[in-house]
Amino acid sequence: MTELKNEQTKAYKGIRWQVQFFFIFSLFSCFCHLVSGELYYSIFEEIKKDFIIGNIAKDIGLDVKELPIRNLRIVSRISEKYFYVNFENGNLYAKDRIDRETLCGAADSCFLTFDAVLANPLNVFSVKIEIQDINDNAPIFFHDIITLEIIELTLPGARFVLQNAEDPDIGINSVQTYKLNDNQYFILSERISSDGSKTPELVLEKPLDCETQNVHELILTALDGGNPVQTGTALIKVVVNDVNDNAPIFTQEVYKVIISENMQINSTVLCVTASDKDEGSNGEIAYSFRKTAMNILNMDMFSINYANGEINSKRNFDFELTKQYELSIQAKDGGGLVAHSKVLIEITDENDNAPEISVTSLTSPIQEDSLPGTVVSLIEVHDQDSGENGEADCHVIENVPFELIISSGSGSYYRMVTSGFIDRESKSSYNITLLATDKGSPPLSRRKIIRLDISDVNDNPPVFSKSNYVVYVPENNLPGASIYNIHASDLDSDNNAKVVYLILSTHTDGISVSSYFSINFDTGVLYAQRSFDYEQNKEFHIQIIAKDNGFPSLNSTTTVSVLIVDQNDHAPNILYPTPESDGSNIFEMVPFASEEGSLITKVIAVDADSGHNSWLSYHFIHEGDQSYFSINQYTGEIRTSRVFQEKDNLKQKIVVMVKDNGNPSLSATITVNLIVADNFYPVLPNLINQVTDNETKSNLQLYLVIALAVISFLFLFTVILAIISKYRRERPSTSFGSLGTNLYSQNLYSHVDPQILSNFNNGTLTLPYSYNVCVALDSSGSDFKFMKPEQNVPTDNLIDADDGIRNENPRESLPPNSIIQVS
Repeated sequence: MTELKNEQTKAYKGIRWQVQFFFIFSLFSCFCHLVSGELYYSIFEEIKKDFIIGNIAKDIGLDVKELPIRNLRIVSRISEKYFYVNFENGNLYAKDRIDRETLCGAADSCFLTFDAVLANPLNVFSVKIEIQDINDNAPIFFHDIITLEIIELTLPGARFVLQNAEDPDIGINSVQTYKLNDNQYFILSERISSDGSKTPELVLEKPLDCETQNVHELILTALDGGNPVQTGTALIKVVVNDVNDNAPIFTQEVYKVIISENMQINSTVLCVTASDKDEGSNGEIAYSFRKTAMNILNMDMFSINYANGEINSKRNFDFELTKQYELSIQAKDGGGLVAHSKVLIEITDENDNAPEISVTSLTSPIQEDSLPGTVVSLIEVHDQDSGENGEADCHVIENVPFELIISSGSGSYYRMVTSGFIDRESKSSYNITLLATDKGSPPLSRRKIIRLDISDVNDNPPVFSKSNYVVYVPENNLPGASIYNIHASDLDSDNNAKVVYLILSTHTDGISVSSYFSINFDTGVLYAQRSFDYEQNKEFHIQIIAKDNGFPSLNSTTTVSVLIVDQNDHAPNILYPTPESDGSNIFEMVPFASEEGSLITKVIAVDADSGHNSWLSYHFIHEGDQSYFSINQYTGEIRTSRVFQEKDNLKQKIVVMVKDNGNPSLSATITVNLIVADNFYPVLPNLINQVTDNETKSNLQLYLVIALAVISFLFLFTVILAIISKYRRERPSTSFGSLGTNLYSQNLYSHVDPQILSNFNNGTLTLPYSYNVCVALDSSGSDFKFMKPEQNVPTDNLIDADDGIRNENPRESLPPNSIIQVS
């Protein structure tokens, strides 16, 4: 035992020396080169912290000054804890202790991989670092004491399989050979299995004698191939027994089986078989797992039937955690002889892991004017399965203006970019669904929803609801009253949608708009600055501009037509008979021989208002005798209602009231004196007396009356002669109607002011408004109408002389002999 401890002490000292040698040697063993688009480095395990692995910035062709801007970072689930990059010099450093045996176990190769991600612009480089093994572990036997029971009848040359020594190192650094201390009974042999492993065997050279010595102690030493060599020892205790002279034999030295990771619990993995030539209890075989470091880890996963050697699964397998298992089994007969074998279980991968989608970076919100191809996000897709089961494709499944483009550096990274133009007014945010599907059978997939908001730019001008507005405002309105609310909407948001209103036009039809209207800057309410007069201004045309608060500002314009609505604020104005300026009475001559219905005279009046407010009606207020005369309510024509008699009163006084159709109605009156006589002389004394009785009349007025009477008589006499002459040529008798008509015409013009009469005769009547006055010789003609200066005659004020109903189209309804004059 003392010798065993001394050899172990030497082994541990050798380990320490080897580790120190490694750190010196590793300075020259690290290298890097670019292979198939990825960076490759090779280092030894157990390198110290902050050991320089290589200059990653230089190897990818990046200037060290660009590192802070490009934001070089390591992306990996495992490698981030072992490495880091210095941004000042671009070196890749070891961050923590790296133990190859912990990472990769007994695998032939061991790699740590990660992705080096660059931003601005985005690029990804795969980095692969191989971890080289060093001889930092000495061989060790699981049992310090190996006990063998050998019967004394065992013949020389018999072989007894011993326990293997275990060394976590690989290759030349693992166990290479065994040696046995010098003794006279046993020698050591090595058997190489089909998998290349060496198993020590104890070979009997000299027969044993239980009675001479029943226990033999031997020292077994395992040596690895490192420099310096490290060793491990175990004590072999041989117990010499009698009787049982045949050991069990397995049918195979190494059992190999392949199972799926989806195998159910308690399923049979493998059944091992061993045979023993002995009979009775010495031939009864019991199966069990050998107690080794590896078996202790695996015994939780498997169970073996003691009697028949059936190995069953105890837990679910996961290929992503463990890809293979190695079991050491033994068969022991009733006499204590043991046979050993090895079971290699390989786990096959099944497509039991769906791809995982990770959003590495996301830019949200993005502007709606972003050009197609703008990078929005970096997406990583990872599948824990291997082979085709671990290869996944990712794409956008909805009809949205975004698409995924695989990164050139690594197949697991995608860039999400805009694939078309974006309009925030159509859609302000998107829920983008990503679908990742692997290539397994059946394929597995996973979805992930990314919310992306769109920010507004000022790309929409304000829009009015109408291109033209028509506003009706009654005249005589209150100054400062609101007359209309104009509204423009903007599809943008926030300040880009805030609209202000301005009056663009300064003049309309030569009128300053600002003196009549104002608009609220924020609300668009249009106000009247003063009271309107329909008779002065009938309409206004204003241009309104709506501007948003964006940059640059956008605007649109509209036209508001303000139409002034007439109110009944003007009383009728009587044009004929013309009232005397001094208030004296008006006289009209009525022929004594007038027939019933003869036209005596006609009252003509106009109203400065328009529409219904200018529709006039004529009424008698006072008559000398109600049965003598009648007046047409719509035309103002005064006619005889019966034939005059000698006994009738030859002087009649009537008061005519002209009333408009407004609400309330306004009116004007005129007094007309009618004298029934065939000539002017019979009534002249009465007229003179009447003028004398009236103290307000002057002599000058008397002279004017006499002159007017003489002129009327001469005119009447001329007309009578003309009628008699025409009567002799065409008719046997003379109608008093024609005479009455001529008398009416003479009387009509005799009481009109000469200047007005002159203008009236040539068709132009100079008044505040331009009037067309049409006098017909019978009631079938239109009476009068008025219109604005130099404009078409309005049809609203035309009155049919027959029925008094407003004629919508007077030009179509007038008879052929009607007279219409347009000034």
